[in-house]
This record gives sequence, structure tokens and C-alpha cells, in this order.
Amino acid sequence: MARIMMAAMPFTGHVAPMLAVAEELTARGHHVRFYTGAAFRSRVEAVGAQHVPWTTASDFDENDLPATFPRMVGKKGLDQVFINIEDLFISTAPGQCADLLDEWHRDPWDLLVIEDSVGGGALAAEKTGCLWATVAILPLNLPSRYAPPSGLGLAPGRTLIGRARDALLRSTVPLMMRRMRAPLTRARAAAGLPPSDVSFAEATFSPHRILASGAPLLDFDRPDAPAQLTYVGQLSRRSTAAAPAGTAASSLPSWWADLDGREVVHVTQGTQNIDPGDLIRPAIEALADTDALVVVSTGVPGRDELPFAVPGNVRVAGFLPYAQLLPRTCVIVTNGGWGGVLASLAHGVPLVVAGGDLDKPETAARVAWAGAGVNLKTGTPTAAQVRDGVSRVRTERGFRDAAASLARQLDGLGGAPRAAELLEELL
Repeated sequence: MARIMMAAMPFTGHVAPMLAVAEELTARGHHVRFYTGAAFRSRVEAVGAQHVPWTTASDFDENDLPATFPRMVGKKGLDQVFINIEDLFISTAPGQCADLLDEWHRDPWDLLVIEDSVGGGALAAEKTGCLWATVAILPLNLPSRYAPPSGLGLAPGRTLIGRARDALLRSTVPLMMRRMRAPLTRARAAAGLPPSDVSFAEATFSPHRILASGAPLLDFDRPDAPAQLTYVGQLSRRSTAAAPAGTAASSLPSWWADLDGREVVHVTQGTQNIDPGDLIRPAIEALADTDALVVVSTGVPGRDELPFAVPGNVRVAGFLPYAQLLPRTCVIVTNGGWGGVLASLAHGVPLVVAGGDLDKPETAARVAWAGAGVNLKTGTPTAAQVRDGVSRVRTERGFRDAAASLARQLDGLGGAPRAAELLEELL
């Protein structure tokens, strides 16, 4: 039995895949501690792990980020990206590091496993010199000399001009990230570490082992991928495979029988930036006159209505059990949350992706690169754009064929059981 510390930022989409790995590790007899926000205590304990709360680090409510991080009010696009990085991820890292060091001094672990946005975990690994691994629960953003910089939502250039564009963009990264240098230096100083030239994104990737959720078909070509990188497919719990965290697989809404005999289009805007006017409303307008049943998730538990009237072919719920929904779905219209996209593709369901900011444009670019869906290249599409995207995915066979290929590859990579095996090998 090994003593394993796991750490995830307190977001549903970050915690859920890490809990899948934690469940496998506890089933194998390891003692697992799981460091994340207080809201996730019951979910951590449900997989047999010990919850370690954010104490020195400022805990927050993922559905009300401005309450803790007021600079996020009204921010979208590139401004939100930089403010998210600084306020959410960098400024909380010293507190995370302090919490983890308290646990280390109380009871050292044999292995630290962090997801790829836990900056405090990387600082704690540096301070202790411990063995550590990274689980990439977001689209893999490791820098590559064969691709444009991550975060721009661009696929690699295929022509001489496209490759020249990528090289030029890579050369601008130090300039674009200059504003992050001072916050990073302050965070490292607060943790008792000297300045470093390593970027925040690079610092959270372990030199020992990187387990990437997803599949090679859903990523850009990486001839320069590090030796410690392994793709492990979709990370979902065996007991609630493909169901959103916090939603019991048996929790079916009263209208569920309406799906029988209907072609279903699922619309989701994830759990962050959930203004229904961005994607849900134009998607409903786009599909109002079609023969499809439009099934919408609001992204907030218990919020089973929208703040506007909907046509007769629309059904709404806060969360939906994907294990039951996805086998009955022909197309998903999504904001590009990585976990939801992987769940969809694991069921061979093609997508229409409206990725607006943060990691969502990267997801959209990868889905289009793989041929498994349409990239709308905006987080606030018009009804006409959604209608065209859904029409293409419903009528062009290539999208469903590509999604089916991805489903086979995702399944073959082993998921959470394989991730646990690889962590045991590292130990």
C-alpha cells in the first residue's frame, strides 16, 4: 500500500476525472488523500479517499467566482484568460502549497498526483523533492515546436505559410505572457522559492509522469512529445460512467419518456460562464422548427428552467445523466468543456462546438482537427450558425465516422484503471 496525495482545483470538471483515478487507487488498497475545496468533501469520501480541504488557500464557489475573485465580474475573452490565470490559479498557489506542506509534515506521501492547473502542487513538489505525476484533465497544452501556442484555438498549419505562422506565434509567447511574470515571481517568493523562467502552464507538468485525458486522434501531432507522456482516454468512474459529477445515473426528469422515438440534440453550456444567452438561446432558436427533440442542461443543479419561454420541442434540466442520454443523442451542441466532449466522443456522438474562452477554443480546434464535429469559432454564435453546424453534422456521414473512431481509441486507452496502473508503475 502506498500513501498518495491527489490535488484538484475545486471545479466539478477538474475534480470528477481525478476522483475516477482516486477510486481506482483506493480499490487497489492505496491510502489516498484528496486535496480540494470543501464543496467536494462528500464526493471525495464516496470514492474511499480522505478529504483534505483548502485552508490557507482561499476556497471558492465555482458557481460564484466573483464573490472571491471580484476582478472576474463581466470579464470574457482574453481579459478573462489572464485574470483567471493570475487570480484563480497563480494567486491561490502559495496557499495551496502551504496546505500541502502541512500535510507533508504531518504524514509524508509516497506520490503526489496533481491535475494540470494546480500550481500549488507543483510548488509543493519542488519544495519537498517528492515523486509526482500530472493528470492533464484539460486539452493538453504542452508547448510543441510543431504547433501554434496553446490557448489561441488554432490548429497546426499544414502548409509552408501555415507553419511559418505557427513559428511566428511561438516567438511572441514570451511577450504575450510578460504580464504573468511578476505574479509568478510573487507566488514563488510567497512559497519560499526563487524566481523561475518556467511558465505557469509548463510548471505543472511533471518530469516523472504525465497522464493525458483524451486520445492521440483528438490531439495535434506531437513528434516532440516528452517520453513521460501517456494518453489514457476518458477518466470516468466505473459506477457513474459518463454521468456529470453530482448527478445520480438514476435521476431521470419527469419528461424522460418524451425521448422515445425522437432524434435528440443535446445542448450544454457547461458549468462556467453559463449565461444562457450565449449559446443555449441561439441553439433553441436554431432548432425550434426542426423535428429534433432539444434537450438542454443549464449547468446548475436544481435549475430546471430557463429565464425565457421555450418552444414545444425543448426539454430542460439542471444536470442530466450522460450514461442514459448520450446513447440516445445524435448531435451535441456544446461550449467545449473537455470532460463533456470526451464523454460525447466516448459514445461516438459528433459535436457542434462554440468555444468562447479559456480552454474551450482549444477543445473546438481539436474536435474539428479530428473531423468529429464543427468548430463555430465563437462562444456566442447566431442561430443561423448553430443551425448550419447541426445540419452539417446530422447529414454528413464523415463526422459520425470520425466520432466512432475516437470512441474506439478512447475505449482502448484504458481510462482510469490504466491511469492507476501507470501511477503504480511509477511508484
